[in-house]
Amino acid sequence: MRDTPTWADPASHIARHTPDMAQFYFSPAILQATARRFRDGFPGLVTYAVKANAGEEVLANLVASGMRAFDVASPREMYAVRALCPDAVLHYNNPVRSREEVAVARAVGVASCSVDCFGELAKLDPLPRETEVAVRLALPVSGAAYDFGEKFGAGPEKAAALLREVAAMGFVPAMTFHPGTQCADPAAWGAYIEAAADVSKTAGVRIRRLNVGGGFASHRDGVAPDLEAIFDHVAVVTRRAFGEDAPALVCEPGRAMVAEAFTLATRVKALRGCGAVFLNDGIYGGLFEARDIGMGDRIRVIGPDGAARGGEAVSRVVYGPTCDSLDRLPAPVALPGDMAEGDYVLFDGMGAYSRAIATRFNGYGPGEAVTVARLG
Repeated sequence: MRDTPTWADPASHIARHTPDMAQFYFSPAILQATARRFRDGFPGLVTYAVKANAGEEVLANLVASGMRAFDVASPREMYAVRALCPDAVLHYNNPVRSREEVAVARAVGVASCSVDCFGELAKLDPLPRETEVAVRLALPVSGAAYDFGEKFGAGPEKAAALLREVAAMGFVPAMTFHPGTQCADPAAWGAYIEAAADVSKTAGVRIRRLNVGGGFASHRDGVAPDLEAIFDHVAVVTRRAFGEDAPALVCEPGRAMVAEAFTLATRVKALRGCGAVFLNDGIYGGLFEARDIGMGDRIRVIGPDGAARGGEAVSRVVYGPTCDSLDRLPAPVALPGDMAEGDYVLFDGMGAYSRAIATRFNGYGPGEAVTVARLG
């Protein structure tokens, strides 16, 4: 990883360089503090879902903070982790894999895999029998921004049959679930844990471990989510549902781990008389997720000198820089009335999925991350 200078904050870097390309600002201190919060509070093993942000600086700082277990979804993510932490424990929890990908998983020594159907379980036959295989459960549980159960997971009856087959094949039996993205309701985890205990009992198979997934809400708007309330609820319900035979727990935060460590700075390219604003990044870039789960309200504006704009808020339609008219935020955004062309609109809490799914359509897209001591 290249050595890069550390700036005090985004405003100081902007005042010095006035970047004309959308820019991410990264705080290692915030990332490492979040990792410690999970490791100190969650009652089990904490893994990082690499898909949220596979940046080299992200992985390196998590390793520096003591993280040694990672949730990977592809061979490329496996290699990225291994390059920085050769002894990392890899949990391969993408439930659909090609046989070639399974061969890579065997070669790099993944410790755990998930399955949600018999066909995918059969593909895992080449793996060592000390591999943990977790049956992925899906339930109609609300509380998330969108439900992952439509794509992955098995209902309780099928999950019990799968769990019996996992044990019969000689793998280490486990279970997993995902409550859905941006979930802030501890009850969602509780419902899944209780159902997992019932599945284990029905199957007659003691599970070695229960993976309670990711989905932990990040701070997109309003009050920051109470992660500790979720951690405590998970512990209480696990003890109640499984009793003395409770499995070990593992979680796989992605968004909640990395979101707070990045701010996206965009520049105002133009202000129209109708009030619309054109930015140098949009839904084809770092703001891609806005069209699917909406735009949070943690937005601020500074001038090229780094000074904050403070005029009375004006509701504006916000367009991205590309020639596609679909490149606009899904709803108007309240921005200071004294905002001017050349100003910077900063979006906080943007570390997750923004870089991971940004494109270079029309030659736009965010540049490399600038390291800062603080983001505020």
